Amino acid sequence: MRDAPRRRRWVRRCAGTPRSGSLPQIGIITAAALACSILPAHADTISIDGTTRTFAARLPDTKPAALVIVLHGKTQSGADMMSRTSWPAVAKRERFAVVFPDGLNRAWADLRPDEERAGDGPPKSTDDVAFIAQLIRKFIDDGAADPKRVYVTGVSNGGAMTMTLLCKRPELFAAAASVIMNLTNESARACRPSRPVPLLMMNGTTDPLVPYQGGRGTSSFAVDGFWSTDKTLAFWRRVNGCDAKDAATAELEDRDRSDRSTVTRIDSRCPVGRDIVLYRVNGGGHRMPGGFADARFTRLADNILGPQNHDIDGAETIWAFFKRFP
Repeated sequence: MRDAPRRRRWVRRCAGTPRSGSLPQIGIITAAALACSILPAHADTISIDGTTRTFAARLPDTKPAALVIVLHGKTQSGADMMSRTSWPAVAKRERFAVVFPDGLNRAWADLRPDEERAGDGPPKSTDDVAFIAQLIRKFIDDGAADPKRVYVTGVSNGGAMTMTLLCKRPELFAAAASVIMNLTNESARACRPSRPVPLLMMNGTTDPLVPYQGGRGTSSFAVDGFWSTDKTLAFWRRVNGCDAKDAATAELEDRDRSDRSTVTRIDSRCPVGRDIVLYRVNGGGHRMPGGFADARFTRLADNILGPQNHDIDGAETIWAFFKRFP
């Protein structure tokens, strides 16, 4: 595969400043996150049915390692997930491989039909399930990834793609995490998983695009047809053979009182190794919680997408969940 020098500039586009009042473990990762320009990164391409697909990765020295696939939201790219989340810093500290694929047209071909999407999606013939599956196979064949420790997570459209992968190729993953996304009638109807996979969900109660209560969000960019978070949670509990009722609810510490939000963790009664966990971000918007800004223009993002919670860090929380399931 040929190298792509232009794409190496991704890791030099670090943006985001630490938020005051962030939780202690975020303090551990902040210095590394701000210094991501010096992180070693591998950028490359792969061909899927004659279409060139792009991705970037950070690989540890120790191999094979756990592998986390991080899927961006719509209108974003893998570069955004590298520079505006703590995933590169967490991967460096915890010594796992992290891969940031790019969706065609900055979008993913999840199970939703066009009428359940906001704006344009990828080209009609796009097979992102095949793309991610081949990407995983590449790192396993290269000896970089442990096939028993492959995980996937995504935000927004990337969260829908994460659920799509659990519906279509669950055998590839040890665990998964979906952020700021719910199912729809069509995506649920098309979802027939062949096996259960532990799943973490993380949704905001004031999300203007993917409403926590379902239906259509308050944003002018929103589309109708989303299930509520409770209904989506119940769907995955059934898939994993869990009890329909909550097992336990815990209010997490409000570490940053200025962010206008708090976090509640809701556990499920599930068979061993089939855990379903929801992090409900009370007052949170269409944002992944984190210790530094997830957007270049934070005030504009607050107005359009709602508040970003700083009590927890999304990548840290998701990785803590993932590493329980080797």
